[in-house]
Amino acid sequence: MPPVEVDYTPKGSDIKIQGMKTYKTGSPSATTAILLIGDVFGNVAQVLQGADLLAYGGESSHQYQVFVPDFLQGQYASATWFPPDTEEKQQAIGAYFRGHANFGKAKEKIPAVIKEIEQETKGTITKWAAVGLCWGGKVATLAAVADTPFAAAVSTHPAMVDPKDGPSITIPYCLLPSMHEDKDAVKAFADAIKVEKYVETFDDMPHGWMAARANLNDPKAKEGYKRGYETVLNFFHKYL
Repeated sequence: MPPVEVDYTPKGSDIKIQGMKTYKTGSPSATTAILLIGDVFGNVAQVLQGADLLAYGGESSHQYQVFVPDFLQGQYASATWFPPDTEEKQQAIGAYFRGHANFGKAKEKIPAVIKEIEQETKGTITKWAAVGLCWGGKVATLAAVADTPFAAAVSTHPAMVDPKDGPSITIPYCLLPSMHEDKDAVKAFADAIKVEKYVETFDDMPHGWMAARANLNDPKAKEGYKRGYETVLNFFHKYL
């Protein structure tokens, strides 16, 4: 895997998919694609570097095209809402998730996104996987059900972990919680998954360690960030 950089220059480029600014990276000849669904803070440098690590960090026999649509289209959560330790903050977050950042509405966009990407890439892509970061982890989970376009899915430091989602998952599934996810909810959710799965809690990493909250100036955080993406790649190498 390439070294993780603090001041990172993305390797890919931006295209438009379903009217959404979408970061595209990886070898155009790769036949497997990853749809990376980010968190509520947008496609920041840590997310784009993660996309490049997925695209270029594996073996030559496991190359991926990676696409990162801006599902939230510039309307991101405010950092002032976190931690949600007041009623006002909790109300703001709740309204955001019920409205613009509704998980179900994001999931509904996925088939059209994939269809347009496949048209743009002229049939090169034959298989898809999903990676969701925090908010995107919930979206990826909801999309990993019957009739899913994905062959495997990953959810890292997931938002809104719900054990009721577990039985509906139909594809190999990887769950990477942080120290801050509810351990009882994570266990109940993982136990409810009936298909092949890999679950590893990063007990020394905070929520968001693979996305916008990754502090890559900190050596420990940087190593955890790298190991997180290595874990995702190892999972995909096994199931894709």
